[in-house]
Amino acid sequence: MVETRLFGTDGIRGKAGIAPLEPATIRRVGAALADVAGGRGVPVRIVIGRDTRESGEWIERELAHGARSAGATVVSAGVLPTPGVALVTRDRDYNLGVVISASHNPFGDNGIKVFAGSGEKFTEVRERQVEALVADPAQPTPPGEAPPVAPVDHRGDYLAHLHRILPAGSAAGLRIAVDCAHGATVSVAPDLFASLGAEIHLLGCRPDGRNINAGVGSTAPQALAAAVLEGGYALGVAFDGDGDRAIFVDAGGRVVDGDAIMLLCARQLQREGRLAQQAIVATVMSNIGLELALRESGIGLVRCAVGDKYVMEALLARGLSLGGEQSGHVIFPGYLATGDGMTTALEVIRTMRATGRTLADLAGEFTAFPQVLVNVRMAERIDLSGVPEIAAALQRVTAQLEGQGRLLVRYSGTEPLLRIMLEGRDASEISAWAQEIAEAVTRYATPARV
Repeated sequence: MVETRLFGTDGIRGKAGIAPLEPATIRRVGAALADVAGGRGVPVRIVIGRDTRESGEWIERELAHGARSAGATVVSAGVLPTPGVALVTRDRDYNLGVVISASHNPFGDNGIKVFAGSGEKFTEVRERQVEALVADPAQPTPPGEAPPVAPVDHRGDYLAHLHRILPAGSAAGLRIAVDCAHGATVSVAPDLFASLGAEIHLLGCRPDGRNINAGVGSTAPQALAAAVLEGGYALGVAFDGDGDRAIFVDAGGRVVDGDAIMLLCARQLQREGRLAQQAIVATVMSNIGLELALRESGIGLVRCAVGDKYVMEALLARGLSLGGEQSGHVIFPGYLATGDGMTTALEVIRTMRATGRTLADLAGEFTAFPQVLVNVRMAERIDLSGVPEIAAALQRVTAQLEGQGRLLVRYSGTEPLLRIMLEGRDASEISAWAQEIAEAVTRYATPARV
């Protein structure tokens, strides 16, 4: 038996209709998920949610057909944000929750991500078990036509959960622009913000199966910024295709990313005595400005690898109450064990109301340091610390930063590149230091010819 890797950092991803996201493999994945969750003969209940991509419904049918062949009962929550699926998986006693989405990717892509019954993302151990079953030639591919999946409406569960964070009427009089990216949040965001009493302007709320993330949403906040400025709104919030991240715009049209949001939320949790162990989690990509601003408030920063599942692992391991990514994935584990764009938006609104301050004022406490990224193409990965000249260059730059900057040197996970990233107060200085390291690597590590 040959095991084939299917799962990446956020589930299975690919082009819809092309392996691994073609019917036969999807059916085998469905059957394998049911087997891993309970085993043949053991009742397994699975709920599936999806975003608005045109491929979502047929992928859902194929996956459910495979799972049913292994004895599972499967229902469809229809279009529902990823955190909504995680919530109902946990609270409605499903063995598995499955989200069919490719998040912020174009409509032609899709994906499958899985939540265990606890509402946490599938562990890598279970992912490997699923991959082994899918690759096993002794496991049959479920035959026959894939029928529709029985629908169930769980939007009310998710909205009730969100109202426990911020009750109805709590944003009365606040003027907000909301961009749903023509994605999964169209099913709940308009109702949520209207129930809060806010005056809302909606963008990206007319999905047609192909326009998800097209010039809208968290990866393209320009339209939102223009709407906020033109309409004089207090803030804008843009979600991604599956609703697990959010990027904000202040009243001046300035984009506010995940680093600034984590800072203002951390300080509010600290004021309320709800910041566990006076520390938060962020990835290696978060700006050094976040670390220094947190330090001013006596708040520590725990760094982890890129990926919200690694953020969650660090949160659970250390018992912390806030973590996230610069891209807008922010996790409040006291609410859910996954990123939730709408929870993040509610926490931002709650902080504004509690402090009486604007988003621009709160976000203005975060100053992003200049960042330089230099790539060096490499023939092979080597241990840089084992090359004296390179190690000396790294040590010199680290000493010059003196705790007021950051050096990150890592190999790309997808390309034959060494990435040299520097952050510091002076852009010209860090550019020179990055080049110093790059030249040492080029001279002594025999990089590939370009």
